[in-house]
Amino acid sequence: GRKSLRQRAVDELKHYYNGLHLLWTDTKVAARMVWRLLHGQVLTRRERRRLLRTCADLFRLVPFLVFVIVPFMEFLLPVFLKLFPEMLPSTFETESKKEEKLKKKLNARLEIAKFLRETIAEMAKRNKADTG
Repeated sequence: GRKSLRQRAVDELKHYYNGLHLLWTDTKVAARMVWRLLHGQVLTRRERRRLLRTCADLFRLVPFLVFVIVPFMEFLLPVFLKLFPEMLPSTFETESKKEEKLKKKLNARLEIAKFLRETIAEMAKRNKADTG
């Protein structure tokens, strides 16, 4: 069934609370990584990717904060999220958005694989024609 307006609002508030909590945790971990970098240690590939993602999330948070600070601008937030879906930090993504992103990435990879397969087959035909 359909949830009541109150239940949807509570769910949305929980979602944003959890997103902010995860962003805070990621920021603390990233600060430790920067501290290690400043003291000459080398980061692993996974740590470097996490640090870059967290920095990107913090930069994405700046336009989001404008909506919170400016009065009545939060009513325009859904419009801007529809126009710019990557505006929110990654910790605020819902499962459906993650699945949609994975599907797009998979489709792109399948198209590239199909193109490469066709290119290799065409090159093989040319080589057979040249040697035959």
